[in-house]
Amino acid sequence: MSTSRRGRLLAALVVPATLLLLGSTVQATAATFSPETDPVTAINADIAVHNHDMGSQIRRVEGDKSTPDTQKAAQQPQPAQAIPGQVLATVAGMDVASYQGNVDWASWWNQGKRFVWTKATESTSYTNPYFAQQYNGSFNQGFIRGAYHFATPNTASGAAQANYFLAHGGGWSKDGRTLPGALDMEYNPYGATCYGLSQAAMTSWILDFHDTYHAKTGRWPVIYTSQSWWNQCVSADFSSTAPLWVARYSSSVGALPYNWGFYTVWQYTSSPLDQDTFNGAIDRLQALANG
Repeated sequence: MSTSRRGRLLAALVVPATLLLLGSTVQATAATFSPETDPVTAINADIAVHNHDMGSQIRRVEGDKSTPDTQKAAQQPQPAQAIPGQVLATVAGMDVASYQGNVDWASWWNQGKRFVWTKATESTSYTNPYFAQQYNGSFNQGFIRGAYHFATPNTASGAAQANYFLAHGGGWSKDGRTLPGALDMEYNPYGATCYGLSQAAMTSWILDFHDTYHAKTGRWPVIYTSQSWWNQCVSADFSSTAPLWVARYSSSVGALPYNWGFYTVWQYTSSPLDQDTFNGAIDRLQALANG
């Protein structure tokens, strides 16, 4: 395919049932509950089965080898992966999901974080019950924020999942503080690594999401993945359109997925939560938000 073609901690949460929008995924096997079952138990079990935060499956398969020393190193510029024309610099950020509940945004701001992506959706059946507090609360604190979608390519088409994401918080606006939506592509929580798809079929699925998101927003989605998963499951080059958000829990970002010459964001640890660095200075992060 030519480049011109556009080519975690899993935790139980106690939340009011009225706040929760949950569905089931085709391939998951949920527990069966009797009418006498405590509703909170049922909710928590459903979250454990159907809600996966960014990097949870990469950590499960590849492990998290980060330490305080590697975390410190990861926050320094990586000259070998510098973006051409940009000043060597980094901006500290994070990503969050429902397991964190209501986030104390002032605390993270005071620790130097300046951007965040919040999980909005998974498949076409799950929405984050804490999305409003996390997405709007971070914005109100001053963060540059965005939303992400955890993909399950064997449950619905890329277009269907892009549209579901867009309908539940995944849009973009040119306000200088909203990042393009991120597509979370990682190991299958339910079975076969590549969701039972060939490399060609996976590439087509991603292209379907990628093109649908662009058609509706005018922006290409950021793609989050690991080098190992991507190179096993995808056969095409998206480096000319999609900014790369790479996961590697070490002191250096290492080899990148197929044909990306540099990364835009690096998720370098999951301790005490997912932490990220932007590859560039704050003005370049603002430029990513502005499009």
